[in-house]
Order: sequence, then structure tokens, then C-alpha cells
Amino acid sequence: MRPRHPNFDKMQEETVQPQDAGNSEIPVEQQLADALARIEQQREAMLRIAADAENARKRAQTEASTTRKYALERFAESLLPALDSLEAAITTGDLSGVELTLRQLSGALEKAGVREVAPVAGERFDPHRHQAMAAVEAEAEPNTIVATMQKGYLLHERVLRPALVTVAKARVENAGGNPISDTDLD
Repeated sequence: MRPRHPNFDKMQEETVQPQDAGNSEIPVEQQLADALARIEQQREAMLRIAADAENARKRAQTEASTTRKYALERFAESLLPALDSLEAAITTGDLSGVELTLRQLSGALEKAGVREVAPVAGERFDPHRHQAMAAVEAEAEPNTIVATMQKGYLLHERVLRPALVTVAKARVENAGGNPISDTDLD
């Protein structure tokens, strides 16, 4: 199959003559005044658009500032009952309500997306969620948690505070009398 080419034989050439816009009757001064008036209208329209854009930018900045300022409002409101319970327990000297207060506080944190990181003994050490405070020799596998000193917390999946843990370290045998080893010191 052959490619199709346009048939130029049947095409006719047209000559384009500038069309008289009929402006010959209007004086040049009037045409200039009309053009300047249109330019002024366009300039005013552009200034209105620029002002509208600036107002929208300022409004968005104000809304963003307000949102940041009051973003924790619901969270703070959910903590107030726990604060009230603690103050009541301290005022009356009756500490039996502390467990209730702890449940209220935990519930408020859960609603806000805060979860605790409470590793148990034998769990694998995760440097992204745990902070090793000490490495001790233990019967456990190396790099596993021996004890938790303080729970950590996550906000959704971001670490707010890592859990403070003690980690099992690998046993070093002192068969060759290594002077660097800390075992068998007098």
C-alpha cells in the first residue's frame, strides 16, 4: 500500500489582501483614545485580580495559622476529665480514683492516635522504637530485650518517645586471656 500524498495540482493559491477595517472614517486621535481606554480597563481588571489573589493568600494564611493554633483543642478537651480526677484525688487525699484517672488518660491518648510501646523480655531490639540504656550479659539471645525501664509511645506510626530498655549482649569467652575482656578481673 502506497502512502497517500496530498494532491497539490487541484489546490489554488489565494492572495490575502489586508482588509480595511473601516477605520478610515475614525480619526487617529479617537482610535488612540479608544485604545488607551481599553488599556486602562485591562489594567484596572488586572489590579482587581491581583488584589483578589492577595486577599485569598492572606485569608489562607490566617486559616492555616488558626488551624495550627487550635489543632490540639479536641485532644486537650479530652484530657480535662483526667486532670479534674487527679485534682479531686489530691484534694480529698483519696488516691483510689487514680486508676480511673489513668484509664481516662489512656483513653484520651488512644483517641488521639497515641499508642504505647511496651516491649517484653525476649523481644527483638528495634532501634527505631527502642533505646538501649544498657547492654548486659544474660541467658537471652544477643540483641534481645532483657528488661524495660520506661515505656515508649507512638503517634500513629511516628515515635514520640522510644522505649528505654536493657539489651542482652553477646557473651565473650575469655579462653585466651584477652586483656581487653572485663571478665576475671581481680
